[in-house]
Amino acid sequence: MRPLFSGPLTVESLEIPIRDLPPRLKGTVVVQLSDFHYDGQRLSEQMLAEAIATILNLNPDLVVFTGDFITHEPTPIHQLAAQLRPIAQAFPTYAILGNHDNYWPMARPTITAALTSSNIPVLWNQIAYPLGDDLALVGLADYYHRDFSPQVLDQLPPHLPRIVLSHNPDTAEHMIPWRVDLQLSGHTHGGQIVIPGLGNMASHWFNFRKRLPRVLRNSRLPYVSNRCASAVTHWEWAMGLHQVGQNTLYVNRGLGTYAPGRLFCNPEITVITLV
Repeated sequence: MRPLFSGPLTVESLEIPIRDLPPRLKGTVVVQLSDFHYDGQRLSEQMLAEAIATILNLNPDLVVFTGDFITHEPTPIHQLAAQLRPIAQAFPTYAILGNHDNYWPMARPTITAALTSSNIPVLWNQIAYPLGDDLALVGLADYYHRDFSPQVLDQLPPHLPRIVLSHNPDTAEHMIPWRVDLQLSGHTHGGQIVIPGLGNMASHWFNFRKRLPRVLRNSRLPYVSNRCASAVTHWEWAMGLHQVGQNTLYVNRGLGTYAPGRLFCNPEITVITLV
């Protein structure tokens, strides 16, 4: 199947202040990829190869994948995991799962096993310390899964800095009671269609949708139905850096693309320097 139009891959670089960051970790580089949707249509082999080569050249200290490796049935994960293996062989690499990684029967264990076999641990309400015990990496279960539990943060002492991986940016609202120095999310694809000066059109569209007759909102029409609208509540957080309470959220635009394609919302590799 021919991949959908997505525009060229971009690298977004930013510095994120982390309270109580140990001096030895100042300048640490974290690379994020999200939303592969590897199924032969939504991500081209060329773009995937370019993303992998770019990450290898960036020489980061840590790589994180924030979910939606596949779209429907999980068979493609085996080929994708094999292609991601060189990253995991070169750098500490961790993953969480997204909503699409949980839909299909047996998808979660299949994807977890494939990634683990490529030396990519999958965190499911778990805490890891890939850079040492003075910086925690927390990976949450997907927001739509019954296992979603930000209470895992209660296991951390208040003084310990932490990065939280959570596929859906809506979870930032639920984590306001906890300390989250940096939440890394995806899920939204940046809204996919962005008009300069107006922002992502998904935010405008779903605000307009609220005024449509209920019969339309309860239909199966694309972009109108309740199922489409429930993808995310906070479309204003569809991409980039946001402050949510006292916490910092960054939302990656993802690699994969849904119909009708992307406009001024290119696929993204995020390069974060901790300061």
